[in-house]
Amino acid sequence: MSITVEAKQAEGSGKSAPRRRRRWLSWLVVTFLAVWAVVRVAGAETGSFLTQLMTITPYGAVLALVLAVAFVRRNRPAALVALAASLLMAATVAPRAFAAGEQPAGGTPFKVLTINLFGRADPQTVVGLVRRLQPDVFSALELTPREVAALDAAGLAELMPHRLLQAERGASGSGLYGRHPLTALPSLFTPIGHNMPAAALSLPSGAKVEVVAIHPNPPLGRMVDEWNASLAALPPPSPGAIRVLAGDFNASLDHRAMRDLLDRGYIDAAHQVGEGLTPTWPNGRGLPPFITIDHILADRRAGVHTVEVLDVPRTDHRGVFAELRLPAAP
Repeated sequence: MSITVEAKQAEGSGKSAPRRRRRWLSWLVVTFLAVWAVVRVAGAETGSFLTQLMTITPYGAVLALVLAVAFVRRNRPAALVALAASLLMAATVAPRAFAAGEQPAGGTPFKVLTINLFGRADPQTVVGLVRRLQPDVFSALELTPREVAALDAAGLAELMPHRLLQAERGASGSGLYGRHPLTALPSLFTPIGHNMPAAALSLPSGAKVEVVAIHPNPPLGRMVDEWNASLAALPPPSPGAIRVLAGDFNASLDHRAMRDLLDRGYIDAAHQVGEGLTPTWPNGRGLPPFITIDHILADRRAGVHTVEVLDVPRTDHRGVFAELRLPAAP
C-alpha cells in the first residue's frame, strides 16, 4: 500500500513541475506585455530595444488579447493582467483606424507625394504615379545620382521641372521636386542624419508653403540618441507659412519623439483620414509591410482631404500621397 501511495505522490509531483513551469512562463510573458503597455502609455521608452519595440505596439495589443483568452481558464490573474495590457495598448492605437475629423470642404488644394526610393525604385512606376496624382511637391528619399537620371529619362523632368536635389550614393541622398518654383531654405534648421532639403514655394492661388524632405537615421543601437535629436531638431510650424514635413521618419506614432513633434503643431495626414495604421515598411521583401514609418505631417491649420499609400516596385518602402487643403491665409 505504501509503495502505491509513494508512486502516486511521485506521479503527482512529476505532473506539477511542468504545470509550475507553464505558470511561471505565463507570468513572465504577461509581465513583459504589461511593462510594454505602461512604457507606451507613459512615453518612457529609452534605448534602442524599447524604442524599436514601440514600433510594433499594434501587434502587442493583439498578442496581449490572445494571451488573455488563452490564460483565462488555467491562470485567471495572468489573463486579467494580459487583458489590461491589451486595453492600454489598444487605447493608444485604435484611434488611428478612424478619421480624426471631417474632410475639409474648402481651402486651396496642395498635393504631396513622398517615396523612399531605396536608390533603385522603378522609375516608370514613380513617374506614372506623379502623372496620375499630379503632386505639387515630391519628396524623394534615398535618392542617388543614378536614380535622378532614371527618373528624368522616364519623364519626371517634364512633369516636375523645379527641383532641389541633394542626391548621393547610398541612403543619404534626398530631394524635392516641384511643379512650381522652389526656393531653398538652407538655414531653416540643421539636419541630423541624412540630407533633408527644405524649400519654399508659392502656389498660383498665392498660398505660401514650406516643405522639408525628412529622413533621419533609424534608432538602431547607438544611433537612437541621434534619432531622438534629429526629430527634436525638425522645424516647428511657422506663423508666416504652412509647413509640411514629408518622408521616411523611421518613426511611428507610438514613439514619444514623434508625438512630441506632432504636439508642436502638426497633424499626421494618414491619421486624419483613418489610414494611420496602414503599414509602409518593409515592402517587397517576402513579408508584407507591418510598420508605419513613412508620413506626411502638415501644419494643423491645414485640412486633409485624401491619403493614399502606394506600392512601388524595387523599393522596400511604400509611398504616401496626401491632398491637403490650405487655409486662405496662414
